[in-house]
Amino acid sequence: MNARIVLTLIALFPAATIASMCPFCAAVKQTLRQEFESMDAVAIGEIEATDGKATEIDGNAKFRILKIVKGAEHVRVDQVIEASYFGPSKTTKHFLLMGVDPEKLLWSSPIPITAKAEAYLEKVPTLPDDTLERLKFFQDYLEDEDTLLARDAYDEFAIAPYEQVKALKPAMNRKQIIAWVEDDKMTADRKRLYYTMLGVCGEPGDADLLEKRLKSDKAEAKTGLDALIACYLTLKGDSGLPLIEDLFLKNQKSQYAETYSAIMALRFHGTEGGVLQRDKIVLSLHHLLERPELADLVIPDLARWEDWSQIDRMVELFKNADESSSWVRVPVINYLRSCPLPKAGLKLEELEKIDPKAIQRAKTFFPLPAAQPSKGDSSMKHGEKGGEVLAKTDSEATTDRQLAFAGGIDALGVNFGAERGLPLGQVPMNRLMLASVGSLAAFSLAIAMWLILSKSESGQMGLIVVRTETRETILEERRVEV
Repeated sequence: MNARIVLTLIALFPAATIASMCPFCAAVKQTLRQEFESMDAVAIGEIEATDGKATEIDGNAKFRILKIVKGAEHVRVDQVIEASYFGPSKTTKHFLLMGVDPEKLLWSSPIPITAKAEAYLEKVPTLPDDTLERLKFFQDYLEDEDTLLARDAYDEFAIAPYEQVKALKPAMNRKQIIAWVEDDKMTADRKRLYYTMLGVCGEPGDADLLEKRLKSDKAEAKTGLDALIACYLTLKGDSGLPLIEDLFLKNQKSQYAETYSAIMALRFHGTEGGVLQRDKIVLSLHHLLERPELADLVIPDLARWEDWSQIDRMVELFKNADESSSWVRVPVINYLRSCPLPKAGLKLEELEKIDPKAIQRAKTFFPLPAAQPSKGDSSMKHGEKGGEVLAKTDSEATTDRQLAFAGGIDALGVNFGAERGLPLGQVPMNRLMLASVGSLAAFSLAIAMWLILSKSESGQMGLIVVRTETRETILEERRVEV
């Protein structure tokens, strides 16, 4: 395979599943609460002293149960169990013990815990089902000196619905959160959470300290940049867009990682931020069309938000594509295929004569679902006239092309439910089912794409790609979002 062509990144899970969670957070692992739910028995115990001279154990060890957190019907206090263990044979520490299979409990490796953690673990199973109430409890352990508790509290926030994080606003400690975002030693994942929280509880004046970080030349000041930009825009509103455009979208010297972070922040605000006007976000994204090597990152967003004002610019990008921007062709084709305007169909015929293989790739990997317009649907579509975006009803403009970006797998990790008349972030099926079907479909598509890429001359598929020679490789820690 050509060395210039590397991995195509695909969203393995539908955005409807991801978008409901903390928008910029990614859980490190299952939370202790989730682990407890999957276990038959959870207990706290101590290692049984041995008469041997060995100071270290590397294998199985015996533990005496001191307290039962869950599964009293399966174990009892003072019961001695055996578990795989590596560590000192004599210690005063207590351990977290978790077991499955009641018939003959199989115990996981014991986890040493502090006295504070022991009290924490005993409370976890008693927490209410209400997510907001649980978050109030876990908030007290963010950045706790006990790393086990700090990590678990972070993970609980990472998997919490964003709406619940916002509902926590009255209980948030704004000054403490500002101190955390100002700590340059804070890890990127934690920074993202605290920027998200500051966007909820912050005051307009807090945008000034964020602006200083955005303009800083120090890399550590921009840790968690996507969440930093999103937080800044939340506090600043539409008036904050010019700075983001100048720093990361218009700026030809902006690094790929920074530009991509800005796109992610704008995408958040375009879907669930609820602060910026969608039309202004779209205008900001237009600046990326002047950077052909990055244009493919935003073209699907423009199609999803039904901005059909850029047909001529898309055709221009297609015709002028070279080795540094050839991946833009398939997104351009899909933009035109999704557009309901007759002009888009004519342009497609024109482009097919230039690069029929690109047209074929687009049709192969993005088949159009059958259009089923609703007679009573009054949702608005955008048309084009004189470079202005105009409104057009479904009954006037619905064609099979307008569904090119709806349903199916979204290579940018965004939800196309709105094109079907659904509120953003909602889909008409069970989320677990949607995630399972989407994951299987994405995996199959990834295999097919790899096979095609390995045999094609150019290998350019036109989705989000990581260019080994022209871009800094970015692996997002979340919701792929990508």
